[in-house]
Amino acid sequence: MSKKEEDVMELARRRGFIWAAFEIYGGASGFFDYGPLGTALKKKIETLWREFYTLGEGFYEIETTTLGIRPIFEASGHLECFMDKMVECKSCRGLFRADHVGERCPDCGGELSGPQDFNLMFKTRIGAVSDDKARSEAFLRPETAQGMFVNFPRLLRFHRNKLPFGIIQVGRAYRNEISPRQGIIRLREFTLAEAEVFVLPHEKSKHPRFHEVESVTMRLKPNYMDEELETTVKDAVERKIITHEYLGYHMARVQQFLEKIGIPLAKLRFRQHERDEMAHYAEDCWDAEFLSERFGWVEIVGVADRGDYDLRAHSLKAKADMSIPVTASKSEKMEEESRSLSVFPHVIEPSYGIDRIIYALLESSFHKEEVRGEVRRVLRLKTHVAPVEVAVLPLLNREPLVNKAREVFQMLRRHRIFAEFDASGSIGRRYRRQDEIGTPFCITIDYETLENDTVTIRDRDSMKQVRVSISELPAKLSCVCESIFA
Repeated sequence: MSKKEEDVMELARRRGFIWAAFEIYGGASGFFDYGPLGTALKKKIETLWREFYTLGEGFYEIETTTLGIRPIFEASGHLECFMDKMVECKSCRGLFRADHVGERCPDCGGELSGPQDFNLMFKTRIGAVSDDKARSEAFLRPETAQGMFVNFPRLLRFHRNKLPFGIIQVGRAYRNEISPRQGIIRLREFTLAEAEVFVLPHEKSKHPRFHEVESVTMRLKPNYMDEELETTVKDAVERKIITHEYLGYHMARVQQFLEKIGIPLAKLRFRQHERDEMAHYAEDCWDAEFLSERFGWVEIVGVADRGDYDLRAHSLKAKADMSIPVTASKSEKMEEESRSLSVFPHVIEPSYGIDRIIYALLESSFHKEEVRGEVRRVLRLKTHVAPVEVAVLPLLNREPLVNKAREVFQMLRRHRIFAEFDASGSIGRRYRRQDEIGTPFCITIDYETLENDTVTIRDRDSMKQVRVSISELPAKLSCVCESIFA
């Protein structure tokens, strides 16, 4: 573990962002809980993500069960293909992913067994024991996507039988990782935010809003190149580095979202999957990867062209036709001669790993610096994702200042600004506490406040202060206060 990761995780534990689950019982690898500040950060990211796709793209959200019956995963290919290779130490009986170890056990140095397939889904049972596997055997979902695919006939009717359309879902997913050892980078229970965009196959080459993103510059690592390249989305599509506009459009939108919430572009790239690592359902897939100081390049979002694999597979398994009737020309020369045929819609899927994104934000926003002989730890989170938006601090813990500070605190809460009140310890120590949790602004109530109803606003990053009237606070803070320090 790097020194920075130690500092980040120590802060995350101490200040209530991330805690090991079941800690009083010794914990269990691959499971973490979010504390009060971590939950607030997570919910803000999820809210921004929902707005990005519902308001920005016009996609509706649905919520489907986290438990799926056996036939769903037989059709999807997860029962057959969702595997990792596992090895066991013959001495200590430790279990490891085969691609994560060498020839000897990393714990005791013992000899390892040969690799064997291990299915990553958690199995359970519905109701009483039954011999009918289709009715009683179930699995915790490894992705949210299948709930959207099996609802496709109803979703199509909801959209008045018109394509393309997109559906989003945010929720828990589960993967029984063999030996997770990377904190919240590799979890057995985690949160996914996924969009499934249904489009006719012959329409993937032209996205109606591609012009909005065509000039976005991206850092790409195609699977046929040893080096990375930096190019615009338009250029990448024209050169067939990215296969079509729909894939390019959604890759660009992923980058825009990650940048919006605070992932530095200098630490972001898109890597195309090698053919032998491509998921069984994917025609093409690019991972948005974050360059971690501890873990190297880490996937935080996957953007896949799933083709017609899923709808075709569920149509066959469930005997429910999910194809779409279309009209196609018999020849380019005789357009009047046309024939009716049915095709399965293709699916473009941006899939965001919310927990990994949170780690990327914590690592990239954490800074240590020396200020007047003291070490200052600060999370430079974007204002719109910071768990606490503003802290209200009386200069001294004296009744007139405390009473006035509580009035300001309650006034901000009434204006739907999430504020924290803190009167404990020196003002410098309280500033440091708020810096550590990423609070963008601190409002200090002093004796001048009692005279003229003005307060100071302190900026977290620059530590500059300006004086404003209390009546101005809601308007200034609701527009994120950035302009007052310009």
